[in-house]
Amino acid sequence: MTSLLTVTDLDVYYGRLRAVHGLSFRVEEGQIVALLGSNGAGKTSTIRAICGLVSTDAQAIKLDGRPLGRMRPGRRVTLGIATVPEGRDLFRSLSVAENLRMGAYLRRDRAGIRADIEWVYSLFPALAAKRGAHAATLSGGQGQMLAIGRALMARPRLLLLDEPSHGLAPNLVDEIFRLISQLRQGRNLSIVLVEQNANKALTISDYGYVLETGELALEGPSAKLAQDPRVKPLYLGM
Repeated sequence: MTSLLTVTDLDVYYGRLRAVHGLSFRVEEGQIVALLGSNGAGKTSTIRAICGLVSTDAQAIKLDGRPLGRMRPGRRVTLGIATVPEGRDLFRSLSVAENLRMGAYLRRDRAGIRADIEWVYSLFPALAAKRGAHAATLSGGQGQMLAIGRALMARPRLLLLDEPSHGLAPNLVDEIFRLISQLRQGRNLSIVLVEQNANKALTISDYGYVLETGELALEGPSAKLAQDPRVKPLYLGM
């Protein structure tokens, strides 16, 4: 059976600096996979490779068994890959509604776009109340909701989330993770979750991979990783 996403012997270099070395993992349909590790472990570089922002070997990343090769990021979006980057990268001078429409820039189904905007507002009522406000005026939690909503407007099959809880108050972290879990159930999304809050990530994910200095150190079902004595002191604060 072909996995939705297959990463095999992935190497990522920035000049002579090796950020990821020989990383292999896979994501099944409807699965949430957590990528864990400290700063500099190679998590964000892995996300950048999957969405096409850094060069990789032509066979290293496959979607439905199809090598993505040197495919440009926009083409990967049309195949069903959407990303919520660390830091959100919102269009700060545009309104909430305009940001959402930008997420659908490759789509031509106007009625579907309008329906999906209303769906995003139903997921994030705080955005509905701010639909005409500039993104620059949003709180941190609202900004993260908008970044996720904008990615959903591409109707992805695979959603890449890079540190969605970064900089958020604890109550907002709980809300964001609840919504991530809800997304998987509602639209059968597959999700790659890069997150330093390992407790939260392992709670909502099915399977986890732990990276250290660009290489795979541990992997396993999330419930087992949460109890692993090698993981607890390093990432769970236990």
